Amino acid sequence: MNLIKSWRSLMRKKSGLSDGGKSTFKIKQLPFIAIVLTVMLFIMYRTTKYQYQQEEIDERWSFWGQAKAYPASFGKLRSLPRGIIHSNSDLELRPLWWRSGSRSKRSVYSNCNLLAVPVGIKQKHNVDAMVKKFLPENFTIILFHYDGNVDEWANLSWSSKAIHIVAQNQTKWWFAKRFLHPDIVSIYDYIFLWDEDLGVEHFSPSRYVKIVKEEGLEISQPALDPNSTEIHHRITIRARTKKFHRRVYERRGSTKCSDASEGPPCTGFVEGMAPVFSRSAWYCTWHIIQNDLVHGWGMDMKLGYCAQGDRTRNVGIVDDEYVVHKGIQTLGGSGHDRTKRQGIDVRSEVK
Repeated sequence: MNLIKSWRSLMRKKSGLSDGGKSTFKIKQLPFIAIVLTVMLFIMYRTTKYQYQQEEIDERWSFWGQAKAYPASFGKLRSLPRGIIHSNSDLELRPLWWRSGSRSKRSVYSNCNLLAVPVGIKQKHNVDAMVKKFLPENFTIILFHYDGNVDEWANLSWSSKAIHIVAQNQTKWWFAKRFLHPDIVSIYDYIFLWDEDLGVEHFSPSRYVKIVKEEGLEISQPALDPNSTEIHHRITIRARTKKFHRRVYERRGSTKCSDASEGPPCTGFVEGMAPVFSRSAWYCTWHIIQNDLVHGWGMDMKLGYCAQGDRTRNVGIVDDEYVVHKGIQTLGGSGHDRTKRQGIDVRSEVK
């Protein structure tokens, strides 16, 4: 009988030891499980944060306000994974080789404005002065070479920093339609689409941009020095006492301009030789440029449609920063003179 009691007592002790061992084992497992759960939660947090940041970046760079989730035009791209589509580009030069650490820095665009100019070698000196004004002021430079001559520009200090595009005997609007698509220039705040014969001695690009931002001018141009060789519209002449102006008053001639005037050339007008467009205004303007447009005569009369609202408020001439229009025709100049001698009015024929 005592033997049976001793056996039962021994079994209870073993059972107690066994339960205690299991409890000890469970207690030892808890820190490991906590670590695993912490790591999993951290990974989930980082993944969610990364996805959120990527969506923020997509929204930030979606300048045109388009829906990012496969618009109708992306029908052929539906098979691509979400987030892999890049619907826009830019005109920023990239180094042939770069370090891994510098790659992330390149995602922050250094140049926020664009100067695009059609150029010929005869205007090299004037274009050189123009680019030297714009390049230090945070501008990307693109030159459209209409005479096919690029090599003779290579000796200029800034030549390698500019983008050079060549097409024989093509005009500014031809180049703009093909190489300044809104999705290509969407990173730039302002697009300066200028002629090559403008004197910039009295012009500061940074001060000009500051003025148009402050005054809300979606489409603008610098005023023309009264001593310019060519002035076609009185509204473009510099008003010495004003910072900028939106309209002109004219009682003489066939065109009468007053406070009642609501359209060009009295108000809401800039001329084709030196227009400056905001990002939104250029998005609209690019779409109204006809694909076969050559000289662009009459184009300036239609730009007000892209003023993003009231053209009498959102279009203006900046007087504080003005240029000299030298009126030097190099593209098609000889052909124009020849047709004049033959008694043909080319402008009328084109219109």
